[in-house]
Amino acid sequence: MHLTIGSILNADSLTEAQTLLDQLSWRDGAKTAGPVARQVKRNRQADLSSVAGKKLRTLIETTLQSHAVFNATARPRRYSKLLISETSGGGEYGAHVDNPFMGRGEDRIRTDVSFTLFLSDPESYEGGELVIDQAGSTQSVKGQAGDIFVYPSTYLHAVAPVTKGVRRVCVGWVESDIPDAGDRELLFDLENLHASLSAQYSPHSPEMLTVSKLYANLTRRLSR
Repeated sequence: MHLTIGSILNADSLTEAQTLLDQLSWRDGAKTAGPVARQVKRNRQADLSSVAGKKLRTLIETTLQSHAVFNATARPRRYSKLLISETSGGGEYGAHVDNPFMGRGEDRIRTDVSFTLFLSDPESYEGGELVIDQAGSTQSVKGQAGDIFVYPSTYLHAVAPVTKGVRRVCVGWVESDIPDAGDRELLFDLENLHASLSAQYSPHSPEMLTVSKLYANLTRRLSR
């Protein structure tokens, strides 16, 4: 399942994030790519070790961890370290698939879910669409600033050349409690059904108790 979640950063948080972005220093993005992906990656990566970088990382991490829809979509167990990328002047990121594992030692995670949080207004740059290849068809995504696009890490994807302006995004990965994308979608739909039925039935009604039982037992069975 892939999903755009609108305005995961509210107006105040987005303004703060964009202010912090202007205080960051940047380096060649190919240094953070795997051996195959770095051959097609032409962008810059932010140094998040500065005071501004640490504030930005904390702002985004706190937002993700507290957002109900993001958590229902990704079912996070652990997160990768966040990356902030900047693309301009014809830069792009050619077709690739994300590495199955990222990080080292205790920070090593299996990449089940990928996400792109858009930090630049789409009108401020041309090109730069996130292009998702799914079973021979493609989807182009260019979100509003503050939107996040969440998708399975198994998808082949690319970033189209940025021909004008500057594209800034935050990208990251999740190791999910529910590794299979189809299973995550099933639980997402069931959780939405539970929310809809709660407007019609009391929490202790037979209907709500049955849905709650199904959700709990499926989660138990599908988690690893």
